[in-house]
Amino acid sequence: MKLKVTRSSGNVFRDLGFPPDEAEHLVVRSDLMIKVQKVIASRRLKQSETAKILRVTQPRVSDLLRGRIDLFSTDALIDMLARLGVRVRLVLKPSRRRLKAA
Repeated sequence: MKLKVTRSSGNVFRDLGFPPDEAEHLVVRSDLMIKVQKVIASRRLKQSETAKILRVTQPRVSDLLRGRIDLFSTDALIDMLARLGVRVRLVLKPSRRRLKAA
């Protein structure tokens, strides 16, 4: 059996079929969510402790730790990082493929 390999676009969400604009938002949100999860894990915080720090409910922390990206906005994730003492800075890079002028 021959396996078909397709080169990644560099954005897993675009590769999964999301529209390009939505895929860009999802990759930003997922990067922020992963950082929040890593900070919580590195500090060995319990969900109840995390909820107090983030000023949210424990079920909300559970959703965060389970990766429920659909339930969190970019703003909410940035606020959470700030409450954890993490400064967020946005880095903009040109895309691999250039858009053609109309």
